[in-house]
Amino acid sequence: MIATQKRKVDLLIGIPSYKEADNIAFVAGQIAMGVKKYFPGYSSLIINIDNHSPDNTREAFLSSATEDVPKKYISTEKGVVGKGNNILNLFKEAKRLEPKAVLVMDADLKSISPEWVKTLAEPILEGYDYTTPIYSRNEYDGTITNHICYPLICGLFQVNLRQPIGGDFSFSTEMAEYWLDLKWTNNTRQYGIDIFMTSTALLNGFTGCQVVLGSKVHKPSAPKLGPMFSQVVSTLFDNISLYKDHWMSRDTIKKSEVIGNCCHQNPQPLSIDYKEIKRKSMEGFSSKEKEIFAILTPSNYKEIKMMYDENCWDIDSKLWSQILYDFVYVYGKTRDNKDKEGVIESLKPLYFARATSFYRQTMEMDHLEAEKEIQKQAFRFQKNRHQIIKRF
Repeated sequence: MIATQKRKVDLLIGIPSYKEADNIAFVAGQIAMGVKKYFPGYSSLIINIDNHSPDNTREAFLSSATEDVPKKYISTEKGVVGKGNNILNLFKEAKRLEPKAVLVMDADLKSISPEWVKTLAEPILEGYDYTTPIYSRNEYDGTITNHICYPLICGLFQVNLRQPIGGDFSFSTEMAEYWLDLKWTNNTRQYGIDIFMTSTALLNGFTGCQVVLGSKVHKPSAPKLGPMFSQVVSTLFDNISLYKDHWMSRDTIKKSEVIGNCCHQNPQPLSIDYKEIKRKSMEGFSSKEKEIFAILTPSNYKEIKMMYDENCWDIDSKLWSQILYDFVYVYGKTRDNKDKEGVIESLKPLYFARATSFYRQTMEMDHLEAEKEIQKQAFRFQKNRHQIIKRF
């Protein structure tokens, strides 16, 4: 059934997609079961917010078995891609329909269950402005989260928020309207959308919590080059600069409430092409060494240079926090957008070096031991935050 009439709904569930014909029907079906089981008295609408996918994503979604839960397909114009553009369309629908809660779930999920609808919706219905997920996730999946977003959110914003760009989240209509009114960059309209939402909510007085969703099984995002890194990191660095006065004034770390029991589940297996990541790092450092030399403090550059010369990296959490804070500082002092892009591109080879260092340091650990190392790294950033505050 396709809902075309203009009417308000209680629950609005968005599935952003681009070329997800192979799995989106499964996600839509699980969402519909969750709505029917846990919110039978609520009016609901499932929307596929798509990028004009050429692989029959639209047909797969509209023909999915969702019983009598209405669904609707919305797309950007042909040739306009980007997850942020999809979420922008969802925000507009939220403003029009004024739901009690808005949920977003990725189209590539294999581990989604009907319970996810309940878990994501209830905190918003009870008064929270937004939620972010907690997953049992492979320690080598989501390296941008593990080694950049999570430690910087913890270190600078003083909030222990484990998955700031998790992909599955929920929020209120008021939150959506707030995000709509902010300035959107090209990066925000792409992969930068998740960190844009999380960082602006955290720094502007909105109430959030984390919800336990169990294991995340999906198309994993192992360390890779490409637009995702640049779009996510640029967006985060932009907001660190824009809201500098907000986070610099914070003197204690805040615990983000966790709803649900964080019981251990075996995460999705993930293979790592260690040699390829190392090769990309070597090539990147060779081409960007001049810029890296100008960005890093002399002592940090000396340590990094020695590792590259010896073709053996061992970047620990302390050195990584110092390196990343060097880049945050220089980015914040840079005015030209082209030069800012250069700062982000210069960070890439060092990000790969940290990812390979972490792999070597944790390859003999089990998942829980490696997860503790990721959390310890985040608190190392928090401990060292005075260094960047002093520089600013």
